Amino acid sequence: MAKMLVFCGSDDPQKAFPPFMLGSGALAVEMELTLFFTMNGLNIIRKGGAEKIKLSGAPKTLPEFIKVLQDGGAKFIACSAAFPIVGVTKDDFIDGVEFGGVATFVSDAEEADVVLTF
Repeated sequence: MAKMLVFCGSDDPQKAFPPFMLGSGALAVEMELTLFFTMNGLNIIRKGGAEKIKLSGAPKTLPEFIKVLQDGGAKFIACSAAFPIVGVTKDDFIDGVEFGGVATFVSDAEEADVVLTF
């Protein structure tokens, strides 16, 4: 099975939505999908964070996309190395989020067939 890894580093709507749109496509063609969130991208998976990020004309809201990807088996990883920088703890995130640091991303990138950055 092919693997896609998506680096999510921004909560700007123009950068926050594409990982979920492309991720939905990856799951549709049965790719293994991991999204790695860091810096401002952590806001996407913070409790209540996705609800604040809106993109006019998007086919789904960000919370809807999160559910689609989680239901499809995507793995969400929050970058623990960024926690002290942005002032968050493990308790600040939605259910289903895993935690890892730089080594986690590098290892996953090494094994991925496709790596995207937003």
